Amino acid sequence: MKLTVVGCGDAFGSGGRLQTCYHVEAAGTRFLIDCGATALIGLSRTGLDANAVATIFISHLHGDHFAGLVWWLVHAQHVAKRTQPLAVVGPPGVRARFEAAAEVLFPGSTAIPRRYDLSFQELALETPLEVGPVRTTAFEVKHPSGAPSLALRFEAEGKVLSFTGDTEWTETLVPAGRGADLYLMECYQYDGEPRYHMSWKRIEAELPRIGARRVMLTHMADAMLARRREVADPRVLFAEDGLVLDI
Repeated sequence: MKLTVVGCGDAFGSGGRLQTCYHVEAAGTRFLIDCGATALIGLSRTGLDANAVATIFISHLHGDHFAGLVWWLVHAQHVAKRTQPLAVVGPPGVRARFEAAAEVLFPGSTAIPRRYDLSFQELALETPLEVGPVRTTAFEVKHPSGAPSLALRFEAEGKVLSFTGDTEWTETLVPAGRGADLYLMECYQYDGEPRYHMSWKRIEAELPRIGARRVMLTHMADAMLARRREVADPRVLFAEDGLVLDI
């Protein structure tokens, strides 16, 4: 399993980082975890082929995590000339929210006949879903987005990659990341209890219960980025746009 950090920033460009998007190669397939508005920029910078992506998983329906789907649609049709099927898998309402955003930004774009099959599938909570060779399980978290916000657990090739999505601390984050080879954890600030987000000190306190082998902190605000050196746990990595990691 190979992870490329396409974008790891928050919605506001903290640290000059692109919005959330991770590219994963596993078991002969390629998929994205989230597709923020800057996803195509990040793929171009990292030399990744958008047409090779078979599935896009969406954690929640905020623009910095799903809005890149709109540009993806236009790019696939008019630039990349995509012909291979593309599956979008996410929370309830993902198709309706995507189509609404697409019609606002590119009126008429959802009605244009496509050269490829675009499908949408909604994730049921805590019910494993097989998408090709990848098993995905969704857990509801605490981050209001007009639809359930999800933590996602991916299993392939005997490895486990988990992602908190955006959330304040909630107990579902324990089973979502239990024993993961890598747990991508949003970490908006260093300490305190930020509303709808997490701090490093809360994550640090909960790690023994989770038991993840490694943790990658992501979605960091400027204040958290400034305090990275204060995080001394050897299991912890820091997400950086363009970082490539074998899991």
